Amino acid sequence: MMRFLLLAGALLLSPALLAAGQQRYISDNVFIYLHNGPGTQYRILGSIEAGQPVQFLGETQDDYSKVIDHKGREGWVANDMLSNEPSLRERMPQLETELASVKEQLANLEANQSDAGSRIENLQTQLKQAEDALAKANLERDSAMAKVNDVQDNARYRMWQEGGLIAAIGALIGIILVYLPRPQRRKKNRWM
Repeated sequence: MMRFLLLAGALLLSPALLAAGQQRYISDNVFIYLHNGPGTQYRILGSIEAGQPVQFLGETQDDYSKVIDHKGREGWVANDMLSNEPSLRERMPQLETELASVKEQLANLEANQSDAGSRIENLQTQLKQAEDALAKANLERDSAMAKVNDVQDNARYRMWQEGGLIAAIGALIGIILVYLPRPQRRKKNRWM
């Protein structure tokens, strides 16, 4: 019998033990009471959900402030329940919009980065091709310069040859002219 009670107790406690390790969250549906006067002893006019905007009327007593809620009701709430900044409930949609915008910008930047990476690879390929073309052009230029130098050297050599040939022919003509018989001069008194 005792075993049966222990077994039944263990079965009843097991869901509680399983639930003890699970994570839970506090509900966003929290509210505060709007009182007819500055304290909890005054009548409750209604409730205001957490995060609802209220208009502060500038009047405070003890730990309470006079406000007008989103429904137009005038009443008192505890000072520690008022904040100068908008609640998370109001800021959340804006933050979610900003987060979506930032995620989109990040995705665009990542896409641009991958595009930039492919452009860099293309530019590096083009640079390599241009360097190869430049090296080939430099070889062709060097070869052409060597041919031009050969042509100039040949032209100088030919000029020297022609000049030497002309000088030799001139010298030969000069020698021949020296040894040619000269015509004799006639004597002037031949008529006499």
